Amino acid sequence: MINIKKFVKNAIIEDNGRGDLFYDVAPKGKFTAKAIAKDDGILAGELYAKALAKTEKFDCKFLKHDGDRLKKGDVIAELEGKAAILLSSERTFLNMLQHASGIATMADKFVSKVGDLDVALLDTRKTRPQLRDFEKYASRIGGAINHRLGLDDCLMLKDTHMRTIKDLKVFIKDARKRISWVTKIEIECETFNQVKEAMEAGADIIMCDNMSPSEIKEVVEFRNENFPAVLLEASGNISLDTVREYALTGVDALSSGSIIHQATWLDFSMKFD
Repeated sequence: MINIKKFVKNAIIEDNGRGDLFYDVAPKGKFTAKAIAKDDGILAGELYAKALAKTEKFDCKFLKHDGDRLKKGDVIAELEGKAAILLSSERTFLNMLQHASGIATMADKFVSKVGDLDVALLDTRKTRPQLRDFEKYASRIGGAINHRLGLDDCLMLKDTHMRTIKDLKVFIKDARKRISWVTKIEIECETFNQVKEAMEAGADIIMCDNMSPSEIKEVVEFRNENFPAVLLEASGNISLDTVREYALTGVDALSSGSIIHQATWLDFSMKFD
């Protein structure tokens, strides 16, 4: 909760600046309001919105919860507090819910395409700066699984890393002595020959990057026959239109940055009673 509290406080400071000019002239007494959905989708952001309410000291009762399906017109939450507080918090409160719910809704669309298959749907590190925890939380609410949260989660060697490595087998052997014993090594590959080299060098996970479904099927067959313990991830060109075709190749996971960076905010509003 520490990161959430910090996130919320920074968001309030960003919007209020030197202070909401309405604050000193606002009517006295308590007022009530409702947050209302103007789009269909999946709700996310409740955890952050509640932290905002606690920080700003207004009452907030959620009628819908993270992961719930929303229909246009649904009342998401009921709020009560001083007019100045509710109004100075309104935009930040809605922004967090709209942004998170948009991502959760996109994740849910992906999951609906492959939910009947034995494959993990992963998000990526393609997140907005300073918003990774928030956006990956929203992705998770929508049913996706988080890939790396940062560079310290897994040693992933992409094409740019590979250009600096002369002997992959020696590099991995040396890396195993330096990284945590439980940390996995993943290698990005664009061709079957790169896959074969990476598996023989001792990779734990292979990312089949920008390969066609037919090429990935060949990789899956090779893995199954020779390196059954190696996990396979497909990435690149994974969209709502292609995700099922890639899932049917037999890989263990699919990763798509679109879950987060192509998501569109849902439209919510706050109405005072």
